[in-house]
Amino acid sequence: MLFKFTKTKSLAHTTMVKNYFKTAWRNIRKNKLFSFINIIGLSLGIATCFIIMLYVQDELSYDRFNKNADNIVRIAFKANISGGAINESSVMPPVAQTMKNDFPEVRDATRLMDYGTIKISYKDKTFDNDRLAFVDPNFFSIFTLPLVTGNPNTALMQPNSVVLSEAAAKKYFGNENAIGKTFRLVDDSANYIVTAVMKNIPSGSHFHFDLFASMKSTKDATSDSWLKSAYYTYLLLNPGTDLKKMEAKFPAMVSKYMGPQIQQQMGLNLNEFTTRGNTLGFVLQPLTAIHLYSHTTNELEPGGNATYVYIFGGVAIFMLIVACINFINLSTASASKRAKEVGIRKVAGSGRFQLISQFISESILITLLALIVAFILVKILLPEFNSIAGKQLIFDQNPVLAFVGLGLFVGIIAGIYPAFYLSSFKPIAVLKGKLTGNHKSFGLRSSLVVFQFFISVVLIIGTIVVYQQMKFMQNKDLGYNKEQLITIPNSNVLGKNETVFKQQMLQDSRIVNATASWYKPVGPSDINNALAYPMGNDKLVVNGMDYHVDEHYIPTMEMKIVSGRNFLKDFPTDSFAIILNEAAAHALGWNDISAIGKTVIRQNSDRGKNVPFHVIGVVKNFNFKSLHEAISPLYMTLMPEGGLIFRIKTTDVAGLLKTMKKNWDAYNTGEPFTYSFMDDLFNKTYSAEQKTGTILNIFSILIILVACLGLFGLVTYTAEQRTKEIGIRKVLGASVSQVTQMLSKEFLKLVLIASLIAFPVAWWAMKLWLQSFAYRINISWWVFVVAGLIAMLIALITVSFQTIKAAMANPVKSLSTDR
Repeated sequence: MLFKFTKTKSLAHTTMVKNYFKTAWRNIRKNKLFSFINIIGLSLGIATCFIIMLYVQDELSYDRFNKNADNIVRIAFKANISGGAINESSVMPPVAQTMKNDFPEVRDATRLMDYGTIKISYKDKTFDNDRLAFVDPNFFSIFTLPLVTGNPNTALMQPNSVVLSEAAAKKYFGNENAIGKTFRLVDDSANYIVTAVMKNIPSGSHFHFDLFASMKSTKDATSDSWLKSAYYTYLLLNPGTDLKKMEAKFPAMVSKYMGPQIQQQMGLNLNEFTTRGNTLGFVLQPLTAIHLYSHTTNELEPGGNATYVYIFGGVAIFMLIVACINFINLSTASASKRAKEVGIRKVAGSGRFQLISQFISESILITLLALIVAFILVKILLPEFNSIAGKQLIFDQNPVLAFVGLGLFVGIIAGIYPAFYLSSFKPIAVLKGKLTGNHKSFGLRSSLVVFQFFISVVLIIGTIVVYQQMKFMQNKDLGYNKEQLITIPNSNVLGKNETVFKQQMLQDSRIVNATASWYKPVGPSDINNALAYPMGNDKLVVNGMDYHVDEHYIPTMEMKIVSGRNFLKDFPTDSFAIILNEAAAHALGWNDISAIGKTVIRQNSDRGKNVPFHVIGVVKNFNFKSLHEAISPLYMTLMPEGGLIFRIKTTDVAGLLKTMKKNWDAYNTGEPFTYSFMDDLFNKTYSAEQKTGTILNIFSILIILVACLGLFGLVTYTAEQRTKEIGIRKVLGASVSQVTQMLSKEFLKLVLIASLIAFPVAWWAMKLWLQSFAYRINISWWVFVVAGLIAMLIALITVSFQTIKAAMANPVKSLSTDR
């Protein structure tokens, strides 16, 4: 008997749930316009939010595939010498072993040295553009990079042993077993033997290499120098290690090991060095924070930006909120249509819980329909988003489950307030046509509309400011002319023919000038930290960048010499001459004119230690670092080296490149002709900002679109509710424009309020974002005026479409309605 009662109760409950959804479906069909607006708004909100969350999750998950990720740190070098900041993620050769010996917190340490892209030869084939790093034999015991074949403990124990990625092994050897194969590294003519093959490094890693060779292959790896850094050093720490307490021990390490070498190199003990305002030290970077929070000068790969992750995360949440606001607004606005239904249900015995269940069922049903549309949108838009953001986001099984969960969560959240609001109606009042609570719900709807357009205006201002900053960087006087410059970075493979090739191309009338230097203001370039002081004042040591150039570098780059002269090849003494930038001249205590003829002592030049160079010129400051950083001191010395840069003047760029390639191929180097345009390299430097601007534009438009959908629905409902009033006004002589103004005024006032609230918030947020640029725009007052006008115009267009339609309706029909 008990079983029968339970079964009957269960069937009744099932029938009731079915009835909820049947009723919900009837209401959706009955109110097609409002249902359409809700479904489109929610689907856009869910799809946008989900795509952004995939992006955010990907950014936050970098390097977490490593089993020991929470206990791995990288040690970085930071210094400030005479105001010149050094911030490098690579350190000196002995640091790893020292950390293992002197710090009980360190379980193990390993090093990586980036060798760059390489060219290898196997039998009669050559392969290039793969990236090689030298690593210590214990590298695979710290990083989780599974081997397909080979022993991770012994793979790199011998010199000239190498581990390949699966992709590289397939590229070099096809389907053959790679283990035991030997190939030649063209750059140093050394032979390497393959001892293991590893799985391809996951995309969510802060480094990607195709080959790892044994560190025992490089002699410099055993150096005891604490003054030359080239080794990315990772420490495996004991769980629970306090990084701050560990860093507090680093000054003692600097004093013990680096101090004596500074004394030998500079003739100063460490105490004298630091009392002059100089600092030297090391910091620890958690492995999982490198991608978003490390901004050193020599990262293995361009990292992400935590600020942009927060911005996009905020956009995702706001997009979802705006979509939910639409649902709440339209549900509460159309309450009068459902009031009698609620009254009859209550009189018939329905409890408030049943009514709440009914309305939440409707919300969930609408959300499920929105989910279907959103699913299609994500499948269509995710590849496009990947293309813009440079990502490889995948919409597979786990994200689909999260996607459905997000949709159901949104359905419940969006439906809770309308459900409680609608179920609160008093049956006697609504059946008599007296609906209470309208004023309260109108106040809520107005607040929600203000919030929607507050978000929209903030995003409009953000979009304008980002665009202005990008345009400013594109047009800023960099101190050189980045246009019409072609770089050939690998011209050193021509050997003695490099100069011949250069002279050969200079015979072409389409080429204006050419220079031989690997040093470029943007893109891949050598980085040499240089220490120098004015003769007679060894206390004023200035840290700067060292550029090795020829006598054609300055004119080819169209830089300006503000005093003195350029290098002259025919002057033998110019081999020990130096040209300073304005920042270096001022840091050394001179002005642009007084610096000429002075002597600078280079403590660590390629010509030796403490070598005197005479100043022959001062070049106007030019940006050789990102515009995020201020221009720092720079030294130029006459020392041409591989890498050609051509200044061209032609519209026939394709024809010129074809000629260049033909002349290049004639030398039979086996190296492909590769080139870059300097302005393209410049643009790539700020690709993160450009991508951010593009993505922000797209999502701003989507949020504004969803907000406008909601506003359109509210205006439509308001016009329907005031149909009889509009008819009476028209009979009494009101014009279409007067009726339109009457209906529009209320909503435009809300948009104006939203704009006034948004202005200070947007100013603060964009001011904060601009602080990351050393060279930036000032936010002009007109930006806020334009953003406000755009928001008002968008709202006016949205409102006018429906209000004009209502105002033009036949007043006879309007007066015959029951509204």
